[in-house]
Amino acid sequence: MLCLDPLGSEWDCPLGTKDLDGKEGPWKGGAGPPPTDCFPGPWCQDVGLDCKGSPEEAEARAWTLHYYSLLQSCLQQAGLPETQDRSQAPRTGCPGAEVTLCILGPPSTFLSLLLEGGVQSPGNMLLCLSPAWLTKVAAPGQEGEATLLVSKAVSFYPGGLTFLDDFVPPRQATYFLAGLGPESGRGREAAELARNLTCPTGASAELARLLEDRLLMRRLLSQQSGVAVPATLAFTYKPPGLLRGGDVSPGLRLVELSGKEGQETLVKKEVEAFVHSEALGDASQVTVRLSGWRWRGQQALRLHLRVEPSTVVDTVLTLLETLEEEESVLVEAMCPPVRLPLPGSPSPGPELAVRICAVVCRIQGDRPLLSKVVCAVGRGDRPVRHHNTLTRTLAVALAQCGLEDQAQVAALAQRVKEAAEAALAAVLALEAGLSAQQRGGRRVHTDVLGVDFVLTVVGRALTPAALKLSSGLCLEACGALEGLWVARRPGRAAEEPAAAPLVETMLRRSARCLMEGKQLLVIGAGGVSKKFVWEAARDYGLQLHLVESDPNHFASELVQTFIHFDVTEHRRDEENARLLAELVRMRNLKLDGCFSFWDDCLVLTALLCQELGLPCSSPAAMCLAKQKSRTQLHLLRHQGPPWPAPSLHAVACCPLESEADVERAIYQVPLPGVMKLEFGSGAVGVQLVKDGPQCHEHFSRILHDLQGEADHPGIGLGWGNAMLLMEFVEGTEHDVDLVVFGGRLLAAFVSDNGPTRLPGFTETAACMPTGLAPEQEAQIVQAAFRCCLGCGLLDGVFNVELKMTGAGPRLIEINPRMGGFYLRDWILELYGVDLLLASTMVACGLQPALPAYPRARGYLVGIMCLVSQHLDLLSSPGSRETLQALHDQGLLRLNLLEEALIPGQYEEPYCNVACAGPNPAEARLRLLGLCQGLGIDKPDYPVAHFLSHFR
Repeated sequence: MLCLDPLGSEWDCPLGTKDLDGKEGPWKGGAGPPPTDCFPGPWCQDVGLDCKGSPEEAEARAWTLHYYSLLQSCLQQAGLPETQDRSQAPRTGCPGAEVTLCILGPPSTFLSLLLEGGVQSPGNMLLCLSPAWLTKVAAPGQEGEATLLVSKAVSFYPGGLTFLDDFVPPRQATYFLAGLGPESGRGREAAELARNLTCPTGASAELARLLEDRLLMRRLLSQQSGVAVPATLAFTYKPPGLLRGGDVSPGLRLVELSGKEGQETLVKKEVEAFVHSEALGDASQVTVRLSGWRWRGQQALRLHLRVEPSTVVDTVLTLLETLEEEESVLVEAMCPPVRLPLPGSPSPGPELAVRICAVVCRIQGDRPLLSKVVCAVGRGDRPVRHHNTLTRTLAVALAQCGLEDQAQVAALAQRVKEAAEAALAAVLALEAGLSAQQRGGRRVHTDVLGVDFVLTVVGRALTPAALKLSSGLCLEACGALEGLWVARRPGRAAEEPAAAPLVETMLRRSARCLMEGKQLLVIGAGGVSKKFVWEAARDYGLQLHLVESDPNHFASELVQTFIHFDVTEHRRDEENARLLAELVRMRNLKLDGCFSFWDDCLVLTALLCQELGLPCSSPAAMCLAKQKSRTQLHLLRHQGPPWPAPSLHAVACCPLESEADVERAIYQVPLPGVMKLEFGSGAVGVQLVKDGPQCHEHFSRILHDLQGEADHPGIGLGWGNAMLLMEFVEGTEHDVDLVVFGGRLLAAFVSDNGPTRLPGFTETAACMPTGLAPEQEAQIVQAAFRCCLGCGLLDGVFNVELKMTGAGPRLIEINPRMGGFYLRDWILELYGVDLLLASTMVACGLQPALPAYPRARGYLVGIMCLVSQHLDLLSSPGSRETLQALHDQGLLRLNLLEEALIPGQYEEPYCNVACAGPNPAEARLRLLGLCQGLGIDKPDYPVAHFLSHFR
């Protein structure tokens, strides 16, 4: 038999040792002293646990000391060092300007989350051992809401290092997660602290009452997500509104009671019908339990034989007397242990009970992602619960039961993944229909969910049936398994920790919290490819003010303030910066930052920031990076120390302004070479030249065709049409998008480019994440970072183009702004990191809230579409509608890069079409098939060749 009480806190009590007469008592929110368990260990007990100005009473301090000792015991078992007390030297910070991830609850429950937070955001993951360490302060201008301040906490760092810290002034929480279960000890205080906060909050008592209502969640899962649940008969006394009405779910019967007495006839009729129902399948026993917020984790079950309905009726009638409004008595099918392998296979294994625990996290785009699955295995004749069995992986658990066929194990793992993610999707849909009051605050959202499953057999297929939803105990179960490796690899588990996606979500929500309401000046509006900027700004709550040359630009209607100003004459950038600074002061704009994502305006932006005293890389650094020949020549002179110096990555080049310069360059730069515009972008005018005549010919053609901004807007001709000749180096081409703050590298994202259509260099195809070997990936990231530092680019989001040659990475060029084309979209989709948000944070002088080790959630492989090659496809309304429909269905990702279908000699890609996959080979095959079906693949545009690097 498998007990359906996976979360019972009384796991060590033999079944049936407690009476159902109320002696257990309902959960009272953590009242009373802490457990008397001792945690023997050598750690120091004389530490500063009192919070200055708010001393605790004896019982409250006993809880604080209990949690501190529990933390030390957990660290000891994980092979990690004891917490160091540095509370005598308070830490100073910048309240409201730094990420502060605050956890209040049992250290054992949240240890895996705390350790992962210490790795991903060192010093910003804080554990509060007492509610007294936190203070709610009314938020000005936000009626009914409060800011949460942290005066004392245990700070977590890489390697499992922990410190007991005081904060003066207190840190302002940017994310709060409290343990609200009966195991937390201080549920009521935690619930009050979590209610109506201005910062993002991951749990509330209001949501917990819904999520941990066994009956409500089973109905929700079976109706909205199709997740299997055990057959259940529920007698509900004045049920909540969410349980009233609606469709009846198969195997789930709700009987609404108007009173608790005189129900004998109704109960007998319903129980007898239930035990004879086919919905119970092969179950030979049923359980009877109380369900409701008061009773969670505090009661034992009663098991009854299915063939003895009279005893079931007696138990139900006894329990009805204890019900209050919105509570239920549940009669549930006891799922028998599955004998593995299934009948018809080799001999079955031992009769063991298996409970599966899945942790699902909400990631970018409010999508559910299965983070980890662990299992508990026990004898088939006794309960299997969280705290009375060791956790193991699904494969190991199934092998113990006799199932080792990899295909069957993989199929079951996929079913668990689908069911767990469907469960969180159903919960998120439920929350979307709740008011802020019903959720416990407008910032409250479920970011992590634990789903307990039992294995059943449906149509000879192993099927996970959901028992109950939780979060803390499932995280704890996963942490117990991960703890097996922590001691050997301090600070990092052998595989991705279950809490990793949750930490990324906490950081992402923190970033939004820090940036909401910030006032930013944007220089240059860009084109249709930057339309996402205005949509994202509205979503993030940014207040944008725009300086733009085009008075009719569509973005002028999407910002707080529009300043019409000619920013195309870049020879006057210094003068224009002073004029714009005066305009800003005249309009009394209270700016937090100023930035640009448009190549032409980067130097002007740096000059304006200098005038206004706003954060930015220096104008000198921007000028150096903007002019391609100056970038290379400067880095060639940068011989170090330290070593390796940026000169190792620079390429020989020569600036060209006249035919005489071309003649001289032919003898200075090895040929074949690459000729390009000094200030150009989008690979417009870039060409491979093999000898002197080709150099002269291409130089003359560009000088004639591309003389000013009107000849090809948006590619940098406002800076002039000077050119350069640089050495052509063989190798694979890559983009590295960096986030740099205060001269420190915070994040790097590497993508691979496919072969171009020589002699041109217009991009054809790309893949992310990179297929480079880890050593080469590290080399190319460091090369990009060194080149940025060598040019003085210390703050910002930068796009660096390099080639990986046989001699190592070689620089093509630095774009001192976030990557263009599809890059922001891809990085957001794969890593959950928004380069736009990171750019705005740096512009406001705030360190971007990014995970230290971003992890990709799959692969994207994309192909560029060109007007010259795909005009028929792109101009056909039906084809464009098909592309958009496939994008909306999630079958491809479509990024429009241009608005007008204008053929020309010098073209940029019109759009990018990409497909996702679990590996580059599968994504490539999907994209190739799609391109063949849509007509993107053609003899003059061989997609298979362009994708050949991504195997």
